[in-house]
Amino acid sequence: MRLNKFLASCGVASRRECDNLISQGRVKINGKTAALGDNVNADDQVLVDGKEVTEQKNEYYILNKPKGYLCTVKDDKGRKTVMDLMPQNTGRIYPVGRLDYDSEGLIILTSDGELARHLTHPSAEVPKTYLVKIEGTITEAGLNPIRSGIDIGGYVTKKCKAHIVETNKEYTKIHITLTEGKNREIRKMFAAIGKQVVLLKRIKIGDLTLRGLDRGSYRKLTAQEVAYLMAL
Repeated sequence: MRLNKFLASCGVASRRECDNLISQGRVKINGKTAALGDNVNADDQVLVDGKEVTEQKNEYYILNKPKGYLCTVKDDKGRKTVMDLMPQNTGRIYPVGRLDYDSEGLIILTSDGELARHLTHPSAEVPKTYLVKIEGTITEAGLNPIRSGIDIGGYVTKKCKAHIVETNKEYTKIHITLTEGKNREIRKMFAAIGKQVVLLKRIKIGDLTLRGLDRGSYRKLTAQEVAYLMAL
């Protein structure tokens, strides 16, 4: 098996991140520093930063992330992370993709590097749907610049779907579905048309929803849900 795939199957990180570990000389096979493209078999001893890694049964969770939590395993400033919401006896899981500190909603946590790569790689174009609440009003026509792609500071976003689900004089709620995930992309998109986002919540990945999950709660994904996500 290719070394980066083996490391991903051990829950070390995604394949791309594992390639970085290998390039940095942090991986050894049978005592020798590994190189990109190396293969391993069942008899080989693989060490990452001096610790042996072995293949594991992957774990899969869905979490309804509240505001005020970082989508990372740990934070050097001591801020709360999504791992603080997970049970202590979970394996070496990590969040897939990110929701920023002030955003909430659906996040997948897993030890499966292959699933993580699939859900986050731009070429997969996995659809993710968000509930966006902005200050004031906007018309359907006013969303056209966002739908067709908009410059958010040197980068033009991909075409996306967006429609109004609720509006009044004080605020408007919009559903927007993206197939990419740039940093703070949605907030920047609305800022580009002069609108401030006051609430941002991911509500779907494909057709997988948060149904039955309160803020801060989680559950294990079923085998059928995992297979569905891999097929997106």
